[in-house]
Amino acid sequence: MSDQSAQSQALRIPAVKRLPAERTYHGDTFIDDYAWLADKANPETIAFLEAENAYTDALTAGQQELREAIFTEIKSRTKESDLSVPSRKGGWWYYSRTIEGQQYPVSCRRAVRPDDAGPPMTADGSPLDGEEILLDQNELAGASPFFAVGAFDVSPDGTMLAYSTDLDGDERYTMRFKDLVTGEVAPDEIPDTYYGTAWSADGSALFYITVNDAWRPYRVWRHVIGTPAGDDVLVYQEDDEKFNVSVELSRSERYLAIGTSSSLTSEVRVLDAANPAGEFRVVAPRRPGVEYSVEHQVLPDGTERLLILHNDGALNFELAQAPLTDPAKWTPLIPHHGDTRLLGVDAFASHVVVYQRRDGLTGLRVIPNGADGYEIGFPEPIYQVGPGPNPEYDTDKFRLSYVSMVTPHSVYDCDVPTGQLTMLKQAEVLPGPDGRAYNPADYEQQRAWAVGSDGTKIPISIVSRKDVARDGTAPFLLYGYGSYEISMDPGFSISRISLLDRGFVYAIAHIRGGGEMGRHWYDDGKMLRKVNTFEDFISCARHVVKDGWTTAERLVARGGSAGGLLMGAVVNMAPEAFGGIVAQVPFVDALTSILDPTLPLTVPEWEEWGDPLHDPEVYRYMKSYSPYENVSPDRTYPPILAVTSLNDTRVLYHEPAKWIARLQADAKGGPFLLKTEMTAGHGGRSGRYDAWREEAMVLAWIVATATA
Repeated sequence: MSDQSAQSQALRIPAVKRLPAERTYHGDTFIDDYAWLADKANPETIAFLEAENAYTDALTAGQQELREAIFTEIKSRTKESDLSVPSRKGGWWYYSRTIEGQQYPVSCRRAVRPDDAGPPMTADGSPLDGEEILLDQNELAGASPFFAVGAFDVSPDGTMLAYSTDLDGDERYTMRFKDLVTGEVAPDEIPDTYYGTAWSADGSALFYITVNDAWRPYRVWRHVIGTPAGDDVLVYQEDDEKFNVSVELSRSERYLAIGTSSSLTSEVRVLDAANPAGEFRVVAPRRPGVEYSVEHQVLPDGTERLLILHNDGALNFELAQAPLTDPAKWTPLIPHHGDTRLLGVDAFASHVVVYQRRDGLTGLRVIPNGADGYEIGFPEPIYQVGPGPNPEYDTDKFRLSYVSMVTPHSVYDCDVPTGQLTMLKQAEVLPGPDGRAYNPADYEQQRAWAVGSDGTKIPISIVSRKDVARDGTAPFLLYGYGSYEISMDPGFSISRISLLDRGFVYAIAHIRGGGEMGRHWYDDGKMLRKVNTFEDFISCARHVVKDGWTTAERLVARGGSAGGLLMGAVVNMAPEAFGGIVAQVPFVDALTSILDPTLPLTVPEWEEWGDPLHDPEVYRYMKSYSPYENVSPDRTYPPILAVTSLNDTRVLYHEPAKWIARLQADAKGGPFLLKTEMTAGHGGRSGRYDAWREEAMVLAWIVATATA
């Protein structure tokens, strides 16, 4: 075939066969022409994905120069050789370094010295004097096109490291152990582990997690260092398919905790970490709808207590304490407040820090033992603040991270007795290829409020250059998620500068289904109220147009995973409201997946979406919004770019593949493009340079689409 013929072939929509398959539930039959694409082993499936990649490459070939320019901008503005702020644990400072030209970070430590007045730093990101390399991810990755670290856990005495790696993107990790005294990697090797580890107090045993065939973390094992993995002991198995398990060591390093949780209910078991072969005991038996977490605190006088963060009769959670001898007896410490959602608690020897949310913004409350405490304040109108790494238990300082849409990620230490903040580091934004330095004063951020279809006020975080005219001509990118009570808080992004400096306005729609405005915000956007999520996003899109920022034709929407479901739903409901859609690892065949209890995540997800397998009302409701079923030949759709990964175990590749195939076959408008990463997982490509190239591809498409 000549080059011209090959190019002409690539510009044609890939041919894909229709193979009708019936799906019948609750008296309703749906004909799925592309169900066969779920067969990953079928060579025709791989051929289709590769043909779609070639089609996408051909239709975006004219964006190559722009793509390279954006990649160069991201790279030039990023300090490639850099060093994180070291965190002290015992006699060591722990930190990571990135090195120019290398894809992955290097994890390190350096011994604490008598003259250390604070965390040791180097201005250019070079190694610290006396550095000890714990794990060089570049060395471990080798030539593998994908690499990820799951566990990274140093034993309490600092002599052993447990770490796990994944070379495929399917989130099945191989656990290994490194002796930090000799530098030798032990022969112990445990395949197919999941996230979550906890050391015994003496470092003789490691607790870890494995998943079942549906990728549900359900077993906790105990591995004794130096013994074969085949001798590992099953400590706990969760048989209820709605529940996942976790395991951790308390900050005090006195107790091990096994957590079991669904979307609505949780239960915690604890064990003295000095007795790893003992029996875990339940803190409070699970009760439907009651969620709680446990933190252990040893006070300076030796008194011990459990801190319980729970929602029993407290929609936005309250903080209680309980004696170790009667852990189910909860006495309030911070009572429930309707305007404040408590998110987490960290216990220290001399104080407690509570992570919370109020008025759509995160916050930190520091409570010294025996005092009322105080909240840490910040001057910007919108921002995100949260706990940093705080591995040291007996300390009078608290590490926190701060960021806004114009302020790069910043690390502070808070002096607990006084509340004084000391900035340790702010991420550098280097000059772009044109030599122009980043100046926060050139940009402005603000909070806007859209009004939903039911009258609900929906917050929107907006950032732009100050010189952007508010005359409806600006290209606009609107981002959304809206599920699992996950909040999309305002943050900083180097890659976003490439949009802002091209005149874009960027905004986050804080829609229901997320947690930005408290637990009720989540409850109002799930189950049989899920459509609120989609209508809120459409209301936000229309608000920024009405407010003079842009036009519908110049507004591109973006979302990933459950945010990809959002993208597919809103473009079916209001295609005229958007000039383009980017859907990354999108959950667009939601009903088919949630009907299949053998798939990863399905049964636990019934508490998020409802159970369409057994409930006809849920089935009908989900079918009314599931993007794949609702593609219509009567609508004209804007251009759509879907990005997925072949080895994704959370949202399987065939969901966007089927969706794009159906759009290409049946819908007007477009073009409809599918890009599949053939060696990646849910998070996309793993190396930082590879990830930048992927982001540059998406941003170039957004720029070209919004400014066409």
